[in-house]
Amino acid sequence: MALAGFVAAPLLRWAGARAADASPVAVIQRLCDALLGAMKAGRATPFAQRFDQLAPTIDDVFDLATILQNSIGLPWAQLPPDQHAALLAAFRRYTIDSYASSFDNFTGQRFEVSTDTRQLGNGDQVVMSRVIPTSGDSHRLDYVMRQQDGAWKVVDVLADGTISHVAVQRSDFRRLLMQGGGQALLASLQSKARDLESG
Repeated sequence: MALAGFVAAPLLRWAGARAADASPVAVIQRLCDALLGAMKAGRATPFAQRFDQLAPTIDDVFDLATILQNSIGLPWAQLPPDQHAALLAAFRRYTIDSYASSFDNFTGQRFEVSTDTRQLGNGDQVVMSRVIPTSGDSHRLDYVMRQQDGAWKVVDVLADGTISHVAVQRSDFRRLLMQGGGQALLASLQSKARDLESG
């Protein structure tokens, strides 16, 4: 076998396996595995290191641009392009900081991802998951998934199966936009990120 074929064959097998394992459920399982890793790293690991640990998975699993745009709503179209870019960068940082801060302690918890998904009328699918502690009640987190360019991405998170993270953010973002436009929202996201990073 030629060298090129020798190298390409396992890469093609890997790509095929990755595509076959890119179902909405597999995507959320990957997220849960990353969150569990961050929890096990714990607070003894520097925050910046846990941020870097989670960032690639968050970037791959979430459609942060769509989440941000839906959270802002109609005012998004009225903001200048340079503000779009600045807001997305700040929102990405804040989102990863939020996960690094929230999932920072392991006491035997485990994640359970349902193999069944719930279909929505627009083609989106909902993947259901639970964070199960060693004692006490579990916490339900459902993920609204949308297929874009052949990949499933999270476009909303439902706490307790019903409370839309996008809807909660939209209320908060709308208040900031009314008070001071895109600059006020940008300053808020940057301030929240700094607070999370400083503990």
